[in-house]
Amino acid sequence: MKIFGIVNVTPDSFSDGGRFARCEAAIDHGLRLVEEGADVLDIGGESTRPGAVPVSVEEELDRVLPVIEGLSSRSDARISIDTRKPEVARAAVEAGASIWNDVTALRFSQESVGAAADLGCDLVLMHMQGEPGTMQQEPRYADVVSEVQSFLKERIETCETAGISRGKIILDPGIGFGKALEHNLALLQNLESFRQLGCDLMMGASRKRFIAALDRQGDADARVGGSIAAALRAQAAGWHWVRVHDVEATRQALAVARAIAAT
Repeated sequence: MKIFGIVNVTPDSFSDGGRFARCEAAIDHGLRLVEEGADVLDIGGESTRPGAVPVSVEEELDRVLPVIEGLSSRSDARISIDTRKPEVARAAVEAGASIWNDVTALRFSQESVGAAADLGCDLVLMHMQGEPGTMQQEPRYADVVSEVQSFLKERIETCETAGISRGKIILDPGIGFGKALEHNLALLQNLESFRQLGCDLMMGASRKRFIAALDRQGDADARVGGSIAAALRAQAAGWHWVRVHDVEATRQALAVARAIAAT
């Protein structure tokens, strides 16, 4: 299982709250994550936490491009751009990114699918009910597992119609994005069924609020144990990627679990 290390270049992230908003701090953090075992650095310049306020294309570019350029010149790790905006994705790929991670699964702009086809980069397509500002206001599903799978299947078909091969697509069910606790748990309990979609799969549960709901309230960085539990569950289900804040602890847990399963 490979690791996306999260680098939030934002002042209002739900987890690290602006600790890496300065360019040099973000670059140093990214290099540290590579040392800890990250295969990919996922750079984001617009928070998508519940209730987040959108930022302009210009502001997002000002935040992420210097970080991408700095990391591409100082590390061999692959770089992902975490953005909804095709303009940002294009500039990021030109600056050195090779993956576009889109929480809207290329639905934010009418130009997104075409831009992804033109870029030819790998894609992370995530399910989200609603949009970040309102997604946690009473999310509802009749059957969350089948509805998320149907959505992801439709997005795969849309990409293939545009000339994007299935082999370039990574799917993320969107833990915590427009989902209540019971929806998150249902998804985690049914991870094996997502393999029928025929794409790489990524778990993105790191430090999410549902962990506190199952244990005790506290700061986001106190949810490492629950984050690792979700990563181990995904690895056991045959998933391919995990997106995390805590790279070193996750890498170690995955390695031990892998060794145990091999004996």
